Amino acid sequence: MIQELDTNNNGNELIKHIDRFPDAKVLVIGDIIMDDFIWGDVSRISPEAPVPVVQVKRQTRMLGGAANVMNNIRSLGGQSSLCGIVGDDQIGRECIKAIQETGSVVQGIIIESGRHTSLKTRIVAQNQQVVRFDCETRKEIRPESIKGLLGFIKTHIDNLDAIVVTDYGKGVISASLMTGLRDLVMGSKIILAVDPKIDHFEYYKGLDIITPNHHEAGAFCRFEIDDNESLVKAGTMMLKKLDCNSVLITQGEGGMTLFKKSGEICHIPTVSRKVFDVTGAGDTVISTLCLGLAAGMDLESAAMISNFAAGIVIGEVGTSVVTADALKKAVMKH
Repeated sequence: MIQELDTNNNGNELIKHIDRFPDAKVLVIGDIIMDDFIWGDVSRISPEAPVPVVQVKRQTRMLGGAANVMNNIRSLGGQSSLCGIVGDDQIGRECIKAIQETGSVVQGIIIESGRHTSLKTRIVAQNQQVVRFDCETRKEIRPESIKGLLGFIKTHIDNLDAIVVTDYGKGVISASLMTGLRDLVMGSKIILAVDPKIDHFEYYKGLDIITPNHHEAGAFCRFEIDDNESLVKAGTMMLKKLDCNSVLITQGEGGMTLFKKSGEICHIPTVSRKVFDVTGAGDTVISTLCLGLAAGMDLESAAMISNFAAGIVIGEVGTSVVTADALKKAVMKH
């Protein structure tokens, strides 16, 4: 039976935990992406083909993928470092420079020759995305790169409260990497969490928490999640098959549902009154959830605080990170 958590309760207690975020140490490992935006206007169709002609006004770039998760944690006040791979190219060098500018160390970033750093370019006109094109290498990283990543983490393992694995399917997250991570945290109190990729669920066994959206959970279970019955069936199946301690299935405007190994099921309704843009909500959820757990929250409270953070993101257009002050205001306002 699903228990509905009351988001109106324990506001002051949640605020106290947010104030402890600066003491929490979280390492993020995953695919590093550079998000490129070309902004312009459209006033005519090309005479060469039935496509719009975009008059470019400006171009902006920002860190994406695992680096965005790291940025979310740092924006909320937590201590965060990043592990990942870039290519020996201009975009890779831009990524490293941008990561340095956040204040994070870059020793966990490995340069792999012959690899294209992931670059996602979006052309946007009149606030509408016209097209996106990706330049990247998606093959699995080399064994020596995996060894290097695990070596960096091993060196810093005694100074971590949580490790967040963010899998965007670009080649960093693999079965051997996940085996290495499980071996490193075995017997410790370090939280190991994953924001999953549909094709890689077999990698994620024996974790503390996994945060699929309802489409990803449905793909893993091979049925559509369209009501409470199918939701409960999916969450229970994932717990059993993946041998995880907990599963948090996010449902966009439908909120999120937490499944615990003990058998408890808790639903947290969304706190956003309007849904404008769900882009980046998954990054926000895993960031805030793991930061909350690293700061000493129980699972229910950490899920609740991540729900408030997601509500901020989906209620605004283009928001990529949430600040601690904005999160506190959302909690107290509700």
